[in-house]
Amino acid sequence: MLLTIDVGNTHTVLGLFDGEDIVEHWRISTDPRRTADELAVLLQGLMGMHPLLGDELGDGIDGIAICATVPSVLHELREVTRRYYGDVPAVLVEPGVKTGVPILFDNPKEVGADRIINAVAANELYGGPAIVVDFGTATTFDAVSARGEYVGGVIAPGIEISVEALGVKAAQLRKIEVARPRSVIGKNTVEAMQSGIVYGFAGQVDGVVTRMARELADDPDEVTVIATGGLAPMVLGESAVIDEHEPWLTLIGLRLVYERNVSRM
Repeated sequence: MLLTIDVGNTHTVLGLFDGEDIVEHWRISTDPRRTADELAVLLQGLMGMHPLLGDELGDGIDGIAICATVPSVLHELREVTRRYYGDVPAVLVEPGVKTGVPILFDNPKEVGADRIINAVAANELYGGPAIVVDFGTATTFDAVSARGEYVGGVIAPGIEISVEALGVKAAQLRKIEVARPRSVIGKNTVEAMQSGIVYGFAGQVDGVVTRMARELADDPDEVTVIATGGLAPMVLGESAVIDEHEPWLTLIGLRLVYERNVSRM
């Protein structure tokens, strides 16, 4: 079994693969204060009772693939793999790791590992040209060329950040549940805010993707648009440009990168 770990700024998503199939997944909060030992206990708690794994930490795990946007968590997970999974091949996505995707960026080291991993999976699953829209702490838009190259992208404030900012900066507004309102025209403050978030972000996605597609391909209709991330379902039904929804895109990319590197270890 392959354990994949995608560490985001807000949440960490873990997936368990049996071959090409994801058979289990978990989502936990990302806490940069957790030590390696605490992370190991957390992993054991999540996986200890799974029927496909053994009772001891590491039983049934044949490989590990990790990407992280939080350096302190990556450091601690590196220690977890060393101390608790010492005999298990581990791939941590960082400079020097083979992804199979050329990065056409002014400074490739500036690109988040998760964005490159998404490009790997998008190119493998759908081919290029493609645009990945990842609804996380930030909403990121990443472009993959027809030749499978990562050519750049867009970063915008995410849905939860925007909701929190409204609650903090506007005196008469408060933090709300992100949900689809009854109608676009809100009949109360909460619904008005929900409408602004849901339909505002759908409009943002449509506008940004349309402009990106014009630059990415001679025929913008050839560009496949893939949505991923925990909050993607809030926008899926309202966006006119999203073609595919793959909630485990990053985990699939981690599996692919593991397979491309493990034979070299």
